[in-house]
Amino acid sequence: MRPLINQGNHQKKYIMNILRAGLLIFAIGLFSIQVSAQRISDNAIGLRLGDSDGFGAEISYQRAIGDNNRLEFGLGWRDSSNYDAIRAIGLYQWVWNLDGNFNWYAGVGGGIASFSIDDVPMGGDDSETSLLVAGDIGIEYDFDIPLLISLDFRPEIGFGDINNDLDFDIALGLRYQF
Repeated sequence: MRPLINQGNHQKKYIMNILRAGLLIFAIGLFSIQVSAQRISDNAIGLRLGDSDGFGAEISYQRAIGDNNRLEFGLGWRDSSNYDAIRAIGLYQWVWNLDGNFNWYAGVGGGIASFSIDDVPMGGDDSETSLLVAGDIGIEYDFDIPLLISLDFRPEIGFGDINNDLDFDIALGLRYQF
């Protein structure tokens, strides 16, 4: 029979091994949470093409302000059969991961637009600058290369004489991420 002289040291080693194993499991769990967390690009710049009643092109810039939030700024031109417009818009967006590289996002914001109406009686020209409020909802795919493609729907409400209604803007976006 062996004496139990080192029983206290054996218990300390046992407790230390349990603590190490627990710490290792905690670290692996924390790492897996970080790996699966959604991370959006710090910057993205590109084009947003589309409109509800004509053709529109917009230079679009996105800037991350957190892991799941970003600002989007756009400067664009719209062309229709009876008007032209230059617009600047800013949006705050929330981004959520759907699956893998697919994300969906929603946002709110506003902007300013300058309209020039071509279809005025007697051949005249009428123009106006007005404010607008916009919402935004869309889906995007983040490629393994620095390319982001998106399809979004942006309802806008204008406040002016020419732009005084609800407009539904649908567009395709292509952006380079950096």
